[in-house]
Amino acid sequence: MTDVAVIGLGSMGYGMAASLLRAGCRVWGADVVPAQVERLRAEGGQPGPVPAADLDAVVVVVLNAAQTEAALFGADGIAPRLRTGAVVIGCATVAPDFARAMEARCAERGLLYLDAPISGGSVKAASGALSVMASGTPQAFAAARPVLDATAAKVFELGDAAGAGSAMKAVNQLLAGVHIAAMAEAITFGISQGVTPEAFLAVIPQCAGASWMLENRAPHVASGDYTPHSAVDIWPKDLGIVLDIARAAKFSAPLTAAALQQFLAASGSGLGREDDAAVAKVYARNAGLTLPGDP
Repeated sequence: MTDVAVIGLGSMGYGMAASLLRAGCRVWGADVVPAQVERLRAEGGQPGPVPAADLDAVVVVVLNAAQTEAALFGADGIAPRLRTGAVVIGCATVAPDFARAMEARCAERGLLYLDAPISGGSVKAASGALSVMASGTPQAFAAARPVLDATAAKVFELGDAAGAGSAMKAVNQLLAGVHIAAMAEAITFGISQGVTPEAFLAVIPQCAGASWMLENRAPHVASGDYTPHSAVDIWPKDLGIVLDIARAAKFSAPLTAAALQQFLAASGSGLGREDDAAVAKVYARNAGLTLPGDP
């Protein structure tokens, strides 16, 4: 039986923890919201404090690099208390250089590190069907295998050192963020031309302009339901990481920059905690359009 701690029980982390429980792992949860920890315990998670010295794996599913570093090496960080040979699985979207730094710091303490950003959203996290873009040593992959088997439908093994997984995640987030913004622009443009959201959904997913993000997010706009499966405020962080990497590489990324501005406008309008499809409200407001669900 694998003993695992999941640090960060948001929509993604909680789904991963639930998948690990179904796979028969002993799972401890940690989160800044105590109710999330209690919820996990009520559904089969282990009681009591996290037994760091006995863990086989720690899955870090927090928001960003700063939170990852704090969870591992901060004042109450878990890394110094883990046994030699335990594996840390870093799932946050971070810059490749940061992932390499975490791998090196873990290695200094005799720990394995798998750079393992995730994709698929809360629904796939809850069903154990995530895609994982992973890189790390063969030993790290071997130690992480029970966790990967329980939480992922696809594991892409991208190299034998940290950084490659995070680089691929940055590529994915560039496309995902641009596609969400493009969906919002397209569906509201259609409304301006008399194309209802229902007609948009009936036609565009069957045509060449479709994307996974369009098919997944456009129904949120059409129904006026912005319950956050992936919040607006994720994208200023993730697209900001993409642009930081691009800047360091002297690579121009104008589409990413344009999409980022729309998410910043949405967040600045008070929509940061709504589903990221709510970026459509920025377009609708600027054009004087009414979206489904508007008062």
